[in-house]
Amino acid sequence: MVEVLFNGPAGRLEGRYHKSARNNAPTALILHPHPQYGGTMNNKVVYTLFSCFRDLGFSVLRFNFRSVGRSVGQFEDGPGELADATAALDWLQHQNPDAKQCWIAGYSFGSWIAMQLLMRRPDINNFIAVSPPANEKDFAFLAPCPTSGLIIQGGKDEIDSPELVTQLARRLNMQRHADVDYAMIEEGDHMYNNHLVDLYKVAGNYILDIINHRRPPRKKEFTPEEEALMLQAEAMFDDDDDDDF
Repeated sequence: MVEVLFNGPAGRLEGRYHKSARNNAPTALILHPHPQYGGTMNNKVVYTLFSCFRDLGFSVLRFNFRSVGRSVGQFEDGPGELADATAALDWLQHQNPDAKQCWIAGYSFGSWIAMQLLMRRPDINNFIAVSPPANEKDFAFLAPCPTSGLIIQGGKDEIDSPELVTQLARRLNMQRHADVDYAMIEEGDHMYNNHLVDLYKVAGNYILDIINHRRPPRKKEFTPEEEALMLQAEAMFDDDDDDDF
């Protein structure tokens, strides 16, 4: 793992990068939680995700959003951080032009940014979203969710509502082309204290299943009842008027 500095839209961005020994190894970008609440690329959950991808042979990058650590710029609560993530993904792909797959993962605020980037970059093949802030941020833009992925949530999360994250996962899975796995770590709090190993295992097993093609394909035909449920879920998304904080 090496320290890297690369250009972002507001100036220098600071990161940590692991280069796989294989030139065609898949890549992964990891996004950290809310900068104004102490979120950095050295967060324990972020480092756990980074380590998981690294140990499975990925070339992987984590970095500090603008205003964090040695990254310059001012916090923008979304637009600027999304631009930073876009620059980071461009840098990662430039370093790995022969990569077979591109993944993105984020934790809390970082998962919200990750999912927005997912919608803008068809070159991203899969995602892992840990504790997406469904009670604070609007995820209605995931209509439809463009690729498969995994949502992980702590059952005793005191910040991000497990109930609302469960609803988000269900809504995404009701979409015709979505195949979103959902894993609840029952005793996990928001920081996954004493459950980082569980987080590592859940993420790692999912990644291995995907890269080794061990997951059964989602069925393509739906019953009339399933069609009705999908329409109902899509209407719930359209009517969602949660504010963005």
